[in-house]
Amino acid sequence: MKKSICILLMIVSSLFALAQDTTFTETELSIDRFTDGTLTLPVAGDHKNLIIFIQGSGPTDRNGNQPMMQNDGIKKIARELAGNGIASFRYDKRVFKAQELQLNEKDMIFEDFVSDATNVATYFRSEENFSNIIIAGHSEGSLIGMLVAQEHADAYISLAGAADPIDVIVTEQITNMAPTLGASARAAFDEIAENGKTSNYSPMLEAVFRPSVQPFIASWMKYKPSQEIKKLEIPVLIVNGTSDIQVNEEQAVKLAESNPNTELAILDHMNHIFRKIETKDRLVNSKSYNEPNLPLHPDLISTLTEFVKELD
Repeated sequence: MKKSICILLMIVSSLFALAQDTTFTETELSIDRFTDGTLTLPVAGDHKNLIIFIQGSGPTDRNGNQPMMQNDGIKKIARELAGNGIASFRYDKRVFKAQELQLNEKDMIFEDFVSDATNVATYFRSEENFSNIIIAGHSEGSLIGMLVAQEHADAYISLAGAADPIDVIVTEQITNMAPTLGASARAAFDEIAENGKTSNYSPMLEAVFRPSVQPFIASWMKYKPSQEIKKLEIPVLIVNGTSDIQVNEEQAVKLAESNPNTELAILDHMNHIFRKIETKDRLVNSKSYNEPNLPLHPDLISTLTEFVKELD
């Protein structure tokens, strides 16, 4: 009897899970040899708006996850937006094909990611299935998105994006944890800016400044987001949260002040991966990066939806 009840509960649970997924369909797409992703379409309605999500720094996949870190932030956003009639495409960064394509870290530069995002936008523009192409970049992807949106988008969304160059942001982050290491990081960035490479850094910063990644750093730190966003003549939404321990809300304010076409949304207690964290305990905040079952911040989807619907 108990076994029968368990089987019945499993069947009911499966049916419930399927019912939860009826708001969207998903298709795997390969844009080019560097870029594979997922197209999420609403089941109902006329979905004429497409959001292209660009991921943050590090080896981040289409869902917003990294090795040893799963939060499914971007996947959750895509699927909940589909419930509001908004289509989206999210893709893996090219680093996931490094072994297959024999790509070496030392040969990768920031513009490679800009090129990948441009190819995605161009692909969907040529398909002519969507009236509006919206670029949405998260963290590092925010700057990539700005560069692509200047010529290839009808609107732009920055999700936890910085206004300052990456060397300023990283130096500040390291300084907040260890002031002496912050000074070492600043010296290393300065040497990279001058010579294109550095050996002048603490061994404790090897993960940040290892020689193979220095060409990428040199190409990235050339860009100032607060200057690039000025070039956008399309609708812009800037979103950040007050519990973001990686990119604080002051960065979002600086971005907004740089472009008069901007809407600014500072979501109370939202952290870097879109969850509501009401405590100031950094450990609790960091722990959420590996808790995929945590719901998204309750105001995020409505904020994004309102902006996109205003484009119609």
